[in-house]
Amino acid sequence: MEQTKNKILWIDDEIELLKPHIMLLEQRGYYVDKATNGEDALEMVKKQHYDLIFLDEMMVGISGLETLPLLKEIDKLTPVVMVTKNEAELVMEEAIGKKIDDYLTKPVNPAQILAVCKKFLEAGRIESEHFIQSYLKGFAEINAQIMQFPDWEDWIEIYTKLVNWSIELDKISDSGLSQSLNDLWKECNTSFCKYIEEKYFDWINNYDTGPILSHQLTDNYLLPLINSKSNIFFFVIDCLRLDQWLMMQEILNPFYTFKTNYYYSILPTATPYARNSIFAGLTPLDIKKYYPQFWTVDSNSEDHKQNAYESELFESWLKRKRISLSTKPGFIKIFETEFGKKIEREILQYLSNQINVIVINAVDMIAHSRSDFAILKEIAPDESAYRSLTRSWFQHSSLFSIFKTLSKIENIKILLTTDHGSIRCLRGAKVLGDRDTSTCLRYKFGKNVKADSKFAMQISDPEKYKIPRQGITVSNIIAKEDYYFVYPTDYHFYLQRYRDSFQHGGISLEEIIIPVVELIPRQ
Repeated sequence: MEQTKNKILWIDDEIELLKPHIMLLEQRGYYVDKATNGEDALEMVKKQHYDLIFLDEMMVGISGLETLPLLKEIDKLTPVVMVTKNEAELVMEEAIGKKIDDYLTKPVNPAQILAVCKKFLEAGRIESEHFIQSYLKGFAEINAQIMQFPDWEDWIEIYTKLVNWSIELDKISDSGLSQSLNDLWKECNTSFCKYIEEKYFDWINNYDTGPILSHQLTDNYLLPLINSKSNIFFFVIDCLRLDQWLMMQEILNPFYTFKTNYYYSILPTATPYARNSIFAGLTPLDIKKYYPQFWTVDSNSEDHKQNAYESELFESWLKRKRISLSTKPGFIKIFETEFGKKIEREILQYLSNQINVIVINAVDMIAHSRSDFAILKEIAPDESAYRSLTRSWFQHSSLFSIFKTLSKIENIKILLTTDHGSIRCLRGAKVLGDRDTSTCLRYKFGKNVKADSKFAMQISDPEKYKIPRQGITVSNIIAKEDYYFVYPTDYHFYLQRYRDSFQHGGISLEEIIIPVVELIPRQ
């Protein structure tokens, strides 16, 4: 006997006239119960669960519109499709107001009925099958791309595919593709790290063949907006990955359209280097050379102290570009919730400035807090849950409220980006170094710092890579893929402590390829 797919209840006082439709549904494997009035239907719904209900609008006794809210009281999750001869707008609005899930106008035809059933009962299966077919085709295409030595633009395409597949896979249960996709991520990151080791030296030394890097971002994306003479808000959200941004973008979609580009973070992919470079429009080495008073980076000090002069560096960039403003640019750093709420309340006051820069630290705090607090790791045990956590934060954040307010303002330009992403670190790598070696988990600066070349990119002369020397530092190492550095002393303790934490500073697709997005209000 053929296994039934789903249970359907069809409520209509002329149910016999619908026999051809019901027979068709039964032939397709659906089980169909019938009721000729609202009272009987309510009793049936109380006794068993239905996956879909068709409800006639005009019936003897209580009408369909009267039955609808009573059905929803019993089981609010079961979709109810209203079927009616009445095309009046008022009836449609009343049905929608009472939480109708869909609406069909009589006479209905078999194609309409089957379409509704597929929409509510088989959409998950259809979407899953379509995704699997698309993924398998894309998997082969990416493997072919890797074999053909992709360039920096190809890597952006590969990365965005991987991210979009990961997000789609979040919606599909038991697809069997998770391990396959994880393996593909690893393979791509291995090849990407080799590519960066080969090409990065040329890019950072001002060759014209590579992508836009951190220190070139303001020239390429912010400067054209400044020349438009609009009010400008430049948001830099620390440690924001592409998948996290896409969670935010989905929430912002009713308020904005999006023009998305990508740039590559400089190495190391860490806030003191990448974000200072963004605002200065210079490499870290040039910042130290031309503005030594603003270069305070010490590998073992706290990040916020190493970025204490971002507003001064930004003003130096404006000065070098000969940009004359009627007011001093606003420069806001939001590190805590209460201050974020204050800015939310006062955001319209900042329209008096032609340019406002707003730095948001919340995403970076989520990443670090997840490492420090077991409850957050339990809430976000994997990449999918980490994306969900980001979405939940943003949906209830003062930042979202700020964006909603700004979406109503005319003649405004909004640019959003980040300084670097982060990667979920799952593999430890032994590192050797003396007591003066930096403590970062994804990059180390020190006199005798060493790690296996399989795990780390070795930089014997940091200045050739536009990284300032720091006292006794004669070499740097930067972690590849999802490795994190662990000293031999108490190796197993620290290996376990930092395993499965989100870190940055190294070389991976997630850390280096960065979205830069212009948000255009829909109004």
